[in-house]
Amino acid sequence: MAGGGGLGKVKAGSRPPWVGLAAAVWVQVAAGSAYVFPLYSHAVKEALGYNQKALTMLGVANDVGENVGLVPGVLANRLPPWLILLIGSACAFFGFGTVWLAVTKTVAMPYWVLCIALCVGTNSSAWLGTAALVTNMRNFPLSRGTVAGLIKGYVAVSAAVYTETFNGMLNNSPTNLLLLLALGIPVACVVVMYFVRPCTPSLDEDNATEHSHFVFTQVSSVVLGVYLMVATILGDTLNLSATITYLLFGIMILLLLSPLAIPIKMTLYPSKPKEEKASALLVPSYSTDSLSGADQENGEPLLRGTSATFVPGNNDSDETDLDVLLAEGEGAVNLKKRKGPRRGDDFTFAEALVKADFWLLFIVYFCGVGTGVTALNNLAQIGTSVGANDTTVLLCLFGFCNFVGRILGGSISEYFVRTRMLPRPFWMMCTQIIMVVTFLLFATGLHSLIYVSTTLLGICYGVQFAVMIPTVSELFGLKDFGLMYNFMLMVNPIGAFFFSALLAGYVYDKEAERQNPGVLDPSNCFGPDCFRLTFYVCAMVCCCGTLICLVFIARIKPVYQMLYASGSFRHPRQQQLY
Repeated sequence: MAGGGGLGKVKAGSRPPWVGLAAAVWVQVAAGSAYVFPLYSHAVKEALGYNQKALTMLGVANDVGENVGLVPGVLANRLPPWLILLIGSACAFFGFGTVWLAVTKTVAMPYWVLCIALCVGTNSSAWLGTAALVTNMRNFPLSRGTVAGLIKGYVAVSAAVYTETFNGMLNNSPTNLLLLLALGIPVACVVVMYFVRPCTPSLDEDNATEHSHFVFTQVSSVVLGVYLMVATILGDTLNLSATITYLLFGIMILLLLSPLAIPIKMTLYPSKPKEEKASALLVPSYSTDSLSGADQENGEPLLRGTSATFVPGNNDSDETDLDVLLAEGEGAVNLKKRKGPRRGDDFTFAEALVKADFWLLFIVYFCGVGTGVTALNNLAQIGTSVGANDTTVLLCLFGFCNFVGRILGGSISEYFVRTRMLPRPFWMMCTQIIMVVTFLLFATGLHSLIYVSTTLLGICYGVQFAVMIPTVSELFGLKDFGLMYNFMLMVNPIGAFFFSALLAGYVYDKEAERQNPGVLDPSNCFGPDCFRLTFYVCAMVCCCGTLICLVFIARIKPVYQMLYASGSFRHPRQQQLY
C-alpha cells in the first residue's frame, strides 16, 4: 500500500477500536447531509423558481451523490481512512458551498450546475460512510450485524440532529443550514479523522465485556434518538427561550459524546490480560516476513480478507459435509468442476457480479429502499398535500424511526442468525410486507394517518439498510466489501429516478395543473390524488420484492447453516490472507 502514512498503521490494543467507533459516530452524523434535503428544498424551489418536477430531479441528484460511492469503494483498499475522510470533506465544502451561493443569489447559476453541485456535496456522505463503516466492520469482524446497525443508525439519527440544530441554533434558516453543511462537515472530519483507523480486531466471541460495551452504545444511541424526537416536538409546539434552546443543544452534544465513555472506562479500569486461548486456531497465522517493508510501515488499507477460519477434527469428513451443504444451496452443482470462491468466501467484486445471489440481493434491496426513498424525497410535499404543514416534525419522525429500524435490524438479525441460523434477508421480506400496507395507508391521503405511515416507513426503511450490509459481507466476504456495499447503495438513486422523478414528480405536477387551470407552472398540489398513483405503484413493487426475497432466502439458507453452525460467524474452510 502506498501513501498510507502514519495514520494508516494498524493500531494494537483493545481500546483503539472503541475510540474509533466513538469517532465514527461523529463522522456518520456528518454523513447524514442527504437526509436534510427536505429542510432546504422548499427554499431552493422558491428562490430559484423551480416547479415540482425540477425539484424532484434535484432530489435525484441528492440521492445520486449520496449513494454512488464506487470510487470510494475502490479506493477503500488503497487509501487510509483519514485520506478518504479528507476527500469527503472537500466534496462537502465545494458542493454545498456552491448551492449556498445559488440560494443566496450571490452567484447566478444554471440549473445543471446546481444539480452537479448538490451531487458533489452529498457525495461526501459516500466517502465518509465508506471510511467509517468498512474500518469498523474490520475492527469488529464477529459483530457485523450489530456494528452495521450502529454505524448506519447514527446516519439515520443525523436527520434529527440536523433538524434540532436547524430549529434551535439556525433559526429555521435554510441558507444557514447550507452554510453549516459546507463548513461544519469538513471541521468535524478533520477533528476526528486521526481516530478512525484500522485496529487489531477482537476475535473473542465469548467476550462478555465487549457485549456489554455494545449494549451500552446501543442504549445511548436510543436515548439520543428519543431525546431528539422529544426536543424537536417541544421546539415546534412551545415558544422556548434562547437559554432553553442552548441547553437542549448542549444535552444533544453530550449524548453524541457518550460512546467515548467506553474507552475512558477502559483507561480508568483496565481489564486483566487473558491467557492465550485455543481460539488462536480460528485465525490464519502469517509471519511478518510475508509483508513488505512498506506494508509493515504503513499497515493495512481499509479492507483485506478477514474471514476467520476453523480447523475441524476430521478434515476429510467435514469437507465432504460442507460440499454437500453448498451443493444443496447451489442446486446440486458438481463442485469438483467449480472454480473460484464459494458463497461465504472472500470474493472480488468481479467474481461477485456473476453470482445470482448478488443480483437477487440487489433486486430485493431495490424494491424496499428504492420505493422508500421516493417517500423520503417528497415528504415535505406529501405532508403539505394532506394538510400537515409542519414538515420538520415529519422529517424528524422519519429520521428517528429510520434510526430505530437500523438499530433493531442489526441487533435482531444478529440474534436470530446466531441462535436459529435464520438468514438475515428474512427481515427484509417481513419489512417489505409491512411497506405494502404502509404505502396503501399513504395512498388514502388522510391527515390522521400521515404520522402512522411515516413511522412504519421509517422503521422498515432502516431495517433494509441494517440487514443488507452484513448480508453482503457474509455471502461475499470483506475483501472487496467497500466496493460491493457502495454498489448496492446505487439502488437509491435508481429508485429515486424512476419512482420519484419520473413518476411522483409527473403525477404531482399533472394534478397541480388540474387543480389550478390556467396557471402557468403551478407549484402546489393538495389532496390525496397528488401522490396516490405513486403509492400504488410502490406497493406493487414491494409485493414483487417480497416474492423475490422468498426465493433468495431459500437459496442462501444452507450457507447460513454453514457459517453459523457454531453459534458465531465461523468459516469452516482455510482462507488465505489477501
